[in-house]
Amino acid sequence: MSRLAQTAGLTDIQREILSTVRDFVDKEIIPVATELEHRDEYPDRIVEGLKELGLFGLMIPEEYGGLGESLLTYALCVEEIARGWMSVSGIINTHFIVAYMLKQHGTEEQRAAFLPRMAAGEVRGAFSMSEPDLGSDVAAITSKGIRDGDSYVLNGQKMWLTNGGTSHLVAVLCRSDEGHPEGTAPHKSMTTFLVEKEPGFGEVRPGLTIPGKIDKMGYKGVDTTELIMDGLRIPANRVLGGSTGRGFYQMMDGVEVGRVNVAARGCGVAQRAFELGVSYAQQRHTFGKPIAQHQAIQFKLAEMATKVEAAHAMMVNAARKKDSGERNDLEAGMAKYLASEYCKEVVEDAFRIHGGYGFSKEYEIERLYREAPMLLIGEGTAEIQKMIIGRRLLEEYRFQG
Repeated sequence: MSRLAQTAGLTDIQREILSTVRDFVDKEIIPVATELEHRDEYPDRIVEGLKELGLFGLMIPEEYGGLGESLLTYALCVEEIARGWMSVSGIINTHFIVAYMLKQHGTEEQRAAFLPRMAAGEVRGAFSMSEPDLGSDVAAITSKGIRDGDSYVLNGQKMWLTNGGTSHLVAVLCRSDEGHPEGTAPHKSMTTFLVEKEPGFGEVRPGLTIPGKIDKMGYKGVDTTELIMDGLRIPANRVLGGSTGRGFYQMMDGVEVGRVNVAARGCGVAQRAFELGVSYAQQRHTFGKPIAQHQAIQFKLAEMATKVEAAHAMMVNAARKKDSGERNDLEAGMAKYLASEYCKEVVEDAFRIHGGYGFSKEYEIERLYREAPMLLIGEGTAEIQKMIIGRRLLEEYRFQG
């Protein structure tokens, strides 16, 4: 294990899980990540390895076939996986947000139907809030679910689904006015629908189309897609939790888990960038000595390592807060904001240390340089995190005048 980003107070089981994941990353992910990323190829063999390790069931309760581990354990595993290749951590992130939402908010029938198969990796999840005309403004969602007998009919277009093509189950947030009179606040008239589908592209079930992969600057390998619903009919028992109007709160609960995940990803990518930078600085010579012996480079390494350590500490704090059952939107927002910003800065410093070679696709840092920006956007931009943080601080420090 590296000197940086250590976590105090872990159990023997947690340390064993992390050691196993780190070995898998070093042997099975890092050697092939850049090649697969350049080909934008889905990492089937890596995913099969994750299934064998039981990682798709890491946070799913033991009664449903999972390992029943904490969010902290999961976040630390994500940190290790992102250190190898961030796209792989994205494959399990959306899966776990859906599993978490089922565990916290699903009916017993829904949990029994999906969680055992999700724990085994046989059913993989994705979730969908964004639409082509909105991003962070969730209240502006226009996709609709309308009751029709013992079914709901869904219509609308969703955007930016991670695992959109490879998933079997998508949690989709739509507007549902049933039982919510005109004038009801938008966030109180939203419902999460559990949509089952076949993996693939095109019309994956009647009324549901996944057009194809969106070509991205980075974050390749994992499929990011649109989702088009045109008369998609699903049974009423696939409303998450069994009642309408709770979708916004369910999704926001899941997004808090997602923000801890994005923070963990930022920590992992930053840690890998530091490893690459500190290694290259000791190999590259200028003016008769390794560039690591130049004070300017030592200052960069010192700043990079401090940022890695600080981001990791905030991520761990946010995960432990959520595990305690307490509200953690403040801590998750801070961790996501800081880790994603520091990740970008650490990656850029490692890129600068590499000089011209950092611009070459032969070097791993080039891939990290294209991956880091996604973390600035995913699960809410920096501006959204600042809004959340600011509002929570004003609640906590309300002026008593």
